[in-house]
Amino acid sequence: MELVLDFSIAKVYKNNSQRIRVITESWTSKNIYCSYCGKQICQYENNRPVADFYCNDDHEEYELKSKAGKIVSSILAGSYDKMIERITSEENPNLFLLSYFDKSVNNFCVIPKYLLTPSVIKKRKPLTDTARRAGWVGCNILVDNIPEIGKIFYVKNGIINDKRKVLEQFNKIAFLKQEKIESKGWILDVLKVVDEIGKDDFTLKDVYDFEQRLAKLHPDNNNVKAKIRQQLQILRNKGVIDFVSNGNYRRIK
Repeated sequence: MELVLDFSIAKVYKNNSQRIRVITESWTSKNIYCSYCGKQICQYENNRPVADFYCNDDHEEYELKSKAGKIVSSILAGSYDKMIERITSEENPNLFLLSYFDKSVNNFCVIPKYLLTPSVIKKRKPLTDTARRAGWVGCNILVDNIPEIGKIFYVKNGIINDKRKVLEQFNKIAFLKQEKIESKGWILDVLKVVDEIGKDDFTLKDVYDFEQRLAKLHPDNNNVKAKIRQQLQILRNKGVIDFVSNGNYRRIK
């Protein structure tokens, strides 16, 4: 994998965003493999709605978002209603995030499509009456709301990750693909809490400390502590965390 971006291929374009799109899409098509099967991805024709790349073998699709600097906490997206419709259907592509610095790829990660749930989509204010599309409501993808385990890095801080490890990490959370939206939301919210605890070894009490937040996220649930224990059991069964002793857990790396 070569991390240097070829800026010479976009000299004919005057619009900077178009130039960056051409440059980063070209780099991705040459260097990135499908996160499901490991085969080389293919690029769609220009101006295709939603997806930019696809895999011939398993028919998975990918959308690319690129930015100079670092991967941001929030990504500008399109229509809120269409986004919600998209992520709750089978037509939703996986999300590639690319950041570059000084003409070189600094970070490249994939977020599986089944981690893009309504809880990570934030509605923006409607456009004003004087706007050309008055009343139109856009949205942002809240990358920070996605647990770290769901951001699988091909390149991190300029260092290329081993392909085998990338595929293993992707496969580690593949069980979420089969979960329904509600149960998936609970698992992801508990994983996000474990991220914020910030320790490989943590306790049940550490997670209970976030009870009020989880209650606000899931107002229809009247027994949050029991639900927390259930999610920790699921994560243990799926090999994401380990049970050390009564009330004590450890994240599996």
